[in-house]
Amino acid sequence: MHQLAIVYDHPHWFQPLFAALERSGIDYVAVATEGHGFDPIGGRPPAPVIFNRVAMSAAQRSRRHPVYYAMALLDHWAGQGALVLNGADAMAYDASKARQLALINRLGLAAPATRVVHDEAALLRAARAIGFPLVVKADIGGAGSGVARFDDAAALAHAIAAGLLPATVNGVWLCQALVRPRGGVTTRVEILGGRYLYGVDVTAAEDALSLATPDARMERLARRRVVRAEPPPSLIAAAEMLAREAGMEACGIEYMIDDACGTPRFHDINGLSLFVANPQDVLGWDPHDRLVEHLRHHIRRMGG
Repeated sequence: MHQLAIVYDHPHWFQPLFAALERSGIDYVAVATEGHGFDPIGGRPPAPVIFNRVAMSAAQRSRRHPVYYAMALLDHWAGQGALVLNGADAMAYDASKARQLALINRLGLAAPATRVVHDEAALLRAARAIGFPLVVKADIGGAGSGVARFDDAAALAHAIAAGLLPATVNGVWLCQALVRPRGGVTTRVEILGGRYLYGVDVTAAEDALSLATPDARMERLARRRVVRAEPPPSLIAAAEMLAREAGMEACGIEYMIDDACGTPRFHDINGLSLFVANPQDVLGWDPHDRLVEHLRHHIRRMGG
């Protein structure tokens, strides 16, 4: 049996993690979800420690996405005694923006005004209650997918009639007030093992919320400017609390400062932390090395 298993879906995103694991000497196996199957009665976990890296954006990239399959797989392995990091319970939050917002509000933190609906008639009523401009989000998104901006009721009605609403895997949409972030900046707080790892400020192209093909959206998001940030201690503590309550071992928590009133509004709990793309330039160090040492700690705890 290996010391560690990495469950993943994207063929390219995790090369930095695999390279860091190779450098560390940890005996690991990479378990791709494509073509995978499991016996829910028997079949042993591939390692005593399992780290889940399945991306929620997989649900937008393919109709044969692995998100709900991975939940069942990870729950099965946990039931057999494996330590599963970012397991099925964490994925239940990751796979529902509605559940994330309920958690944010339950913990006394601010979020954008939102209504959760599951049909078009309710969406139109929710839009009238929220007011324009607004965004409509699929309950399960990822990587900026499943989000569209509407500036008036006519544009929303046209999108509904033309079948142009964001694709929703589970039939649930969020109708959400469009918050204008101060300076156009969203802050992402990376959490590892319940503790603050680092923060970055992200400035994205304003048209990233317009209706577009997935490839065009990704191209726009690739133009984001990312710089090191030092969030205030109160918001770091809030992000740590969110990660802990969501049961996420590693995650990115996003908030923005509402330019209209100065209120920090949390809006995303992302269990797939890919870390910053050019860490040496932005941070001066590689967070993958910290992640690998954290995984080694869990391997030792499990007797590996």
